[in-house]
Amino acid sequence: MKLNDLRDNPGARKSRVRVGRGIGSGVGKTAGRGQKGQTSRSGVSIYGFEGGQMPLHMRLPKRGFNNPFGKDFAEVNLGAVQKALDAGKLSADGTIDHDALKAAGLARGGKDGVRLLGKGSLTAKLAFRVAGASAGARQAVEAAGGSVELIEVVPAAEKAAAKKGKTRQARLDKAKA
Repeated sequence: MKLNDLRDNPGARKSRVRVGRGIGSGVGKTAGRGQKGQTSRSGVSIYGFEGGQMPLHMRLPKRGFNNPFGKDFAEVNLGAVQKALDAGKLSADGTIDHDALKAAGLARGGKDGVRLLGKGSLTAKLAFRVAGASAGARQAVEAAGGSVELIEVVPAAEKAAAKKGKTRQARLDKAKA
């Protein structure tokens, strides 16, 4: 085999159809689009249009809303933490934070940090460093001899703006310098 003998497999490259080039081509005159109307014209097909019937997306009921200021926490229950400790996935020494919980497979997602919830029981003495904790979770941790340290949460959108230097404080700091 030589380099000048290399070829594509038959049918691998398909040439485009030149429409509107006479009756003999089979795709002349209306170019395979049929007769007049919306579908024969370019760029006019209305997405979701059902011929004047009320479209499906308008027939279905709407519920709830998306809170633009809502925080995204990874919720972790105390029972799951105890189970991870027993399985050896989590170490009891040192502080347990978002990274440790993520490494143990307990915290999924949570752009704004971890929130500790009180479902289940905790017997080990642990020190937590999390973005939030329910009152029941805090009591259970302290009853086991541990502690809960809350860190300040900076929303993900604010982090992105600060990275670009578009926050009010960043502009003020820049102006002073």
